Amino acid sequence: MIYQPEDRAIYDDLVRSFRNYGERARSISELIMGVGKYFLGFPYVSHTLEREGRETLVINLREFDCFTFVENVVVLAGLISKGKSHFMSYAAQLKKIRYRRGISKGYSSRLHYFSDWLYDNEKKGIVIDVTRRAGGEPFRKYFNFMTRHREDYPALSMEKSYRDMMAIEKRLSGRLLHHIPKAALGKLGDAVENGDLIAIITGIEGLDVIHVGLAVRLRKGIHLLHASEVEKKVVISDVTLHQYLSRRKMMTGIMVGRAIPAYQNDGNPSSA
Repeated sequence: MIYQPEDRAIYDDLVRSFRNYGERARSISELIMGVGKYFLGFPYVSHTLEREGRETLVINLREFDCFTFVENVVVLAGLISKGKSHFMSYAAQLKKIRYRRGISKGYSSRLHYFSDWLYDNEKKGIVIDVTRRAGGEPFRKYFNFMTRHREDYPALSMEKSYRDMMAIEKRLSGRLLHHIPKAALGKLGDAVENGDLIAIITGIEGLDVIHVGLAVRLRKGIHLLHASEVEKKVVISDVTLHQYLSRRKMMTGIMVGRAIPAYQNDGNPSSA
């Protein structure tokens, strides 16, 4: 794995800050909110996991893209809820959540598409997809964004990685997904909770999700706690989720995930 001394220092400080928080927290969602807010103001940097050469577990708590922000918060909240503080426990859980079936077997084993990440981590007992129960409608997506834009992903210059990614995209294209259209976001009520994972669906060809963050319920409605590319840091959006999507044509709706308390399934990931 790859990390910097500063990453370890941030981890140690966070663990100290939350040493007794896990016992006081009423729910995993409260922990997710606490950990997420710890990172407010941390810088946004895109492509934080991309490295030349062999696929390696990258640990970076200094800066985030939207995806790595969410997965790190879920992992850290889960560890705190179980009272675990060893850095290697964190690394092991990060690997488990980031890779298909928790196993790193090259670039294509990383869960690049968020709907695939949600699907795989539901099988591991880490999160559940609550989109359908929140009023989501079924839809299908033909996945090919990564292989169609092969030149933007250096690892796909390797023929094996490219072929493996094509096979994965084909498999994902056969799944029935659910989403809540943005026109319905004003009527969500209590279906979305504090700390839920919000994945924003896009109309871009071949791509499922364009942005992810965490739901924060404020007085005016649901807002987004996220690593913002526009603001270049982790922030809570100053507009509601409904307003956020309404202003962006290519954002068409959302998927909703929810962390499972204390990772109820600590066994081996399903082989399905």
